[in-house]
Amino acid sequence: MESEAPSQCPLHGAEVSARSLVGRWLAKVVASWHVYGTDDPAGPLDVWLIDESDHAVHITTGSDWCLVVETSEPHAGYDMGDSGLVTVGALDATTPFAEHIGESVLTAREDFEPVTGRVALALSFRCESRAGDLRLTRRS
Repeated sequence: MESEAPSQCPLHGAEVSARSLVGRWLAKVVASWHVYGTDDPAGPLDVWLIDESDHAVHITTGSDWCLVVETSEPHAGYDMGDSGLVTVGALDATTPFAEHIGESVLTAREDFEPVTGRVALALSFRCESRAGDLRLTRRS
């Protein structure tokens, strides 16, 4: 059963309601990755779900380990010197989001913790903030 408590992070506020994603058609997905040396990136730092009207919803984790869901455009990549690069680009076919491009969001549900705020968002896939990392899992 879905809780009636607000999905509000004490640090980031209410942000975008998960219900606002229902009915949107996912046209493309953009993500950012931290690239360091020759290591493969472990997973995206940020994800932007972009609908048919070019409206972007940004999903990432907050410094308080909440799951941030806000309206913002993808940023450009940047160089962090000795700490590597942050690159930004379209997600490839191996990510959980790729299989949903061209689909409408039918339902949305969010999970939250009273102290942290939103910790998960379930659409056709699930995005989570776990120990400060953005986790993407394919739903079967």
